[in-house]
Amino acid sequence: MNVSDKADTPLVRLVRLRWRVAISLSLAMMLIYFGFMGLIAFHKPLLAMIVAPGVSVALIAGPSIIVSAFLLCAAYVLWTNKVYDPAVRALKR
Repeated sequence: MNVSDKADTPLVRLVRLRWRVAISLSLAMMLIYFGFMGLIAFHKPLLAMIVAPGVSVALIAGPSIIVSAFLLCAAYVLWTNKVYDPAVRALKR
């Protein structure tokens, strides 16, 4: 078995898939967070816009970041339960 054979085993493919999913979700969270920080730094008037009496865009966007973190974590857990864990169990057999 040479190096190229080892690089294409089911375990290696599964590990690569897991990393792709984890990195994609991490990049999505970073984009959301740093996008909000960019708005704070460079476009404060947008965040100060009032959308309803007593409610600004910032008041909606801030908690939305926290909610997006929970949703991305939930997406990872669902993916793990439906794809990753069954694949790991199959590899163990």
